[in-house]
Amino acid sequence: MSDNFRQGRDSASTRTLFHEAVSLHRQGRISQAREAYEAILGTEPANIDALHLLGVLFSQANDHLRAVALIDKAIALHPDNAIFHSNRGVALLALKRFGEAVASYDRAIAIQPDIGEAHYNRAIALDALGRFEEAAAGFDRAIALRSDNAEACQKRGVALQKCRRFEEAIASYDRAIDIRPDHAEAFCNRGIALAALGRFDEAIASYDRAVAIRPGFSTASYNRGISLAALTRFEEAIASYDRAISLVRNDAEAFCNRGIALAALGRLNEAISSYDRAIDIRPDYAEAWSNRGAALMKLGRSEEAIASYEHAITIRPGYAEAFSNRGLALMELNRLDDALSSFDRAISLRPDYAEAWSNRGIALSDLARPDSALSSFDRAIDLRPGYAEALWNKSLTLLSKGNFEKGWELFEWRWKKEEFTSRKRNFHEPLWLGRESLKGRTILLHGEQGLGDTIQFCRFAKLVSGLGARVVLEVQPPLAGLLTQLEGVAEVVANGEPLPSFDLHCPLMSLPLALKTGMGTIPPAPYLKADAARITGWEQRLVPRMKPRVGVVWSGNPAQKNEHNRRVPLEMMLRHLPEGVDYVSLQKEVRDDDLATLRSQERIVHFGPELKDFADTAALCSQMDMVVSVDTGVAHLCGALGMPALLLLSRRADWRWLLDRSDSPWYPSMTLYRQQTLGDWTETLARAGANLASRLHDS
Repeated sequence: MSDNFRQGRDSASTRTLFHEAVSLHRQGRISQAREAYEAILGTEPANIDALHLLGVLFSQANDHLRAVALIDKAIALHPDNAIFHSNRGVALLALKRFGEAVASYDRAIAIQPDIGEAHYNRAIALDALGRFEEAAAGFDRAIALRSDNAEACQKRGVALQKCRRFEEAIASYDRAIDIRPDHAEAFCNRGIALAALGRFDEAIASYDRAVAIRPGFSTASYNRGISLAALTRFEEAIASYDRAISLVRNDAEAFCNRGIALAALGRLNEAISSYDRAIDIRPDYAEAWSNRGAALMKLGRSEEAIASYEHAITIRPGYAEAFSNRGLALMELNRLDDALSSFDRAISLRPDYAEAWSNRGIALSDLARPDSALSSFDRAIDLRPGYAEALWNKSLTLLSKGNFEKGWELFEWRWKKEEFTSRKRNFHEPLWLGRESLKGRTILLHGEQGLGDTIQFCRFAKLVSGLGARVVLEVQPPLAGLLTQLEGVAEVVANGEPLPSFDLHCPLMSLPLALKTGMGTIPPAPYLKADAARITGWEQRLVPRMKPRVGVVWSGNPAQKNEHNRRVPLEMMLRHLPEGVDYVSLQKEVRDDDLATLRSQERIVHFGPELKDFADTAALCSQMDMVVSVDTGVAHLCGALGMPALLLLSRRADWRWLLDRSDSPWYPSMTLYRQQTLGDWTETLARAGANLASRLHDS
């Protein structure tokens, strides 16, 4: 703000008093300067310079309304004074009356184009109005008038950054730093621009310079944490957020981003505490509520997650991400229709929201509406070509419909999904997908997912061997003993043991693609058999056969994503199975809530730890007349052995069991019993129990 004044034809005493007022003003003796200006105006109300400079004084004292009123009086008396208009703009800028400020600066510049301060402040007002391109041009003019204006260079960078002209912004920050090497804000904002370009290491170095210059610069520490998190250096990111929080205790954004980093490390309870702290500071922080919901979801606390998402939606009714995530939580509770509505709401808010379209497809697939699901996946893929999650989900729906040709092709997109990238094997030896000849070559076939998947797909080893290859099979340790006798396999290696040399490799679940497997060319079961010596051992452990003997499996791996839909309480299963049968538990581990039933039921025997591996389980299965199982690895084992089995399937059954079938092309010895109503096992168990009684009676 300029304090230029004119010499007028005032009285000598007025001129003396005016010079005294200006001197006091420049010395910062504000109250005395004010008294002097007001004394002048008391005798000469139209004293232009006193009106103007008293206005300047009030603006410096943050009484901007009075400043504007006084400067307006000066302008009314002398409309063509550029400094008056420029200083009026300063007061309007402070009042956040940005449009009026721009008009005032425009008038000043029209009168005197070379007022650098007017160009600079006008650009600040334009930036505040969101007119970033014009703001950048305004800073350019200010810099042209004063090339050493570091602050104009820095603010020009900010405006360019808002225009997403990041490279130019960085150059502008660099110019500010050249002029003023200790310009902490320029280093910090330079880091933000570098991060926007994905140059996170350079961004961190820039933030480090800002913090070195100003150790208490919390914004630099906070943004440094964001770049560290982008590099998955989450521990360091947390330390950086902690530094920001130590400087600004109520930094809600730092607490929220700290929660995101903690969640990425799997420290979910700590993440929730961090989100809670952000919400304590800012109860209307929608992102913190939504992120809190995501952490609760990962902990399996779906009801609480929904409540958290709904808080976010109440705060921000147009929060599409919260609606989509709420839909995922509703799916976990099997509220599929509600989930579908939530995804639809997300899409109505953001029609280009690929994730919501993909999630919608999953809900439709689980609602047994596969064609609608495929349309939804296709929309997600149109919006984001190469979207691995949607392409993978589409593959599962196609496979469930029996469209193996396209399904196996898209199944390969699993390797682009986050949950599979850690499982992908990066061998020097090339991947085989059916194109190269295998004659005289050694190929490694390796398991990649669950035990049931390995049992289901190891059948393809015989076909690979038939193409002239020597087959090495790498599998999970519990399966190694069982699969040693698998036809077509020259060597079995337990995962973690040293591998022999090989020429090519293929994941087991890529073999149907490599071998162009269709519905009619699935290698038939049985293809596994139990070890004779182990069979003898289990014959000796079991009581002599006086009644039909039925194996039961009621739950699987607790870590399996869909396990809560697959398992059946043991007490409920036994209640629906016929009397007059010796029941044998075929599972090794039992959940705490089933232990009491197991101990109280005399008609079921449980061997538990005596089942050392799947070779033991296979031998025990071979002693059964029938097996009743939920969808687990043991169910696959029974099918691979050719054992008669009744398979209990959730309405949200896995793709491999196809749609609306009571038989399986993978395992002809199985009969499938599907839930009619999601979550209700009663009717399913009643049908399976009646069928079991009938079969045992007929035999």
